[in-house]
Amino acid sequence: MEKLLAARLHAVKVRPYLAAALFALHVVEDRSVPTMAVDAYWRCYVSPAFVALMPVEELAGVWVHEVSHLLRDHHGRGERYAREHEAHGPGERLRRNIAADFEINDDIYGEGLPRPTGAVLPSLLGLDNGLLMEEYLRTASLSGTAAELAWLDCGGGADGQARPWELGPDGAHGLSRQQRDAVRFRVAEGMRGKPGDAPEGWRRWADEAFHPPQPWRRLLGAAVRSAVGAQGAGANHSYRRPSRRSASVPGVLLPSLRPAPPRVCVVIDTSGSVSDAELGTALLEVAAISRAVGGRRDLVSVISCDAAAGIAVPLCRAERIELIGGGGTDLRSGFERALRSRPDVVVALTDGQTPWPSAAPSCRTVVGLFPRPMRAADEDDSGYVPDAPPSWARVVTIG
Repeated sequence: MEKLLAARLHAVKVRPYLAAALFALHVVEDRSVPTMAVDAYWRCYVSPAFVALMPVEELAGVWVHEVSHLLRDHHGRGERYAREHEAHGPGERLRRNIAADFEINDDIYGEGLPRPTGAVLPSLLGLDNGLLMEEYLRTASLSGTAAELAWLDCGGGADGQARPWELGPDGAHGLSRQQRDAVRFRVAEGMRGKPGDAPEGWRRWADEAFHPPQPWRRLLGAAVRSAVGAQGAGANHSYRRPSRRSASVPGVLLPSLRPAPPRVCVVIDTSGSVSDAELGTALLEVAAISRAVGGRRDLVSVISCDAAAGIAVPLCRAERIELIGGGGTDLRSGFERALRSRPDVVVALTDGQTPWPSAAPSCRTVVGLFPRPMRAADEDDSGYVPDAPPSWARVVTIG
C-alpha cells in the first residue's frame, strides 16, 4: 500500500489537474485481479503482486490510466455500445476494453509519466491516434491479437461489464452518481482554469463536461434511430450476426442485413440575432450529433445559413468549422441546400426568427430552438411575431 500511494502522489505531481479524481478512488486489495482495475463506482481493485513488480513511475501511469476510464465514462459508453450493437460475451468485452485503452493511451503519457509496460496503443492495429472509443470499435479488428491481449482487464469501469470481484452498487466505499458527477466537474474546472497544462484531448473533454446533457440530444438520438429503421433505408450485409435463413441452407453461412448508418445534415442559423455563445453551443451539438451516428464524421455535414445558405461542409473536426453569416434569417434556403445531399435527418439549430419551408422535407427533421423572451422580433414592426416551427418538425429548446 505504501508503494501504491507513493505512485499516486507522483501521478498527482505530474498531472495536477487529475488530483481530485485520483484522490476520489478507493483502493480495494484483491489477489484475483490481474493488474489494476476500476468499477463504475470509483473503486480501484489492485493485485499486490502487480504492484510489487511495477516501478513507482510506471505505477503512477497505471493510476492515471484507470482514472481516465472513469472520467471519460467508458462504463456508460461501453454499456450503450453493447446494447445498441448486441455485442456481448468475453470477446466483445475485450474489444471494448482495448478500444477504451486506445482512446486514452495515445495522449496521457510523457512529461514525467512513463508509459507502463504492456500499455496498448492504436498503432498496434495500424490505427490513428486521437479517435474515440466508438470509432476504434467500428474500425478495429482483433484478428491474430486476441490471444496475446487476453490478459487485459481494466474492470467494469472500462467497458461496462461487471466482474466477479466487484462490490457492486451496494458495496462499501462506492460513490453515488451525484458524487461521481461532482468529481468530473472539479477536474474539468481545473483543466479549464489552466488550459495550457492539459493535452488537447483532455481540454476537449473538459469543455464537454461543462456543457450539460440536453433533452435535445435524446430527441436527436430517437430521430436518428427512427431514420435508420425507416422503410426503404439502405442496408449492408454483415456476418457479425448470421442470417436466420442459414438454417435452410445446410453448410452455408448467410450474412444478415444491417441498417446503413444515417446521413445527417445540420443547418446552423448564423444570422445577427444568434449570439456567439449560441453558435459555440451549436458547434458542441454538432460534435454530439457525430457521436450519435457512431462517431462517423463522414456522415455529418454542416451548412451555415443567414439570409442565404452556404456550402455544405463535411464534418472533420467540429472545432475547425467556420460559421459564416451575420445578416438576416431565411432558413428556407438552408433546407433547400441540405436536401440536395438527400440526408436521412435534417437538424436545424436556430432562434426560430425565420420563415419556414411551406412543405415538409422528404426526410425526418429536428429543430433545436435557442430560447428567446416573448417580445417582438422585428424592431421596425412592433406587431411582428415570428412563425412557430411547423408541425412536421420535432422541436426542442436548447439550454
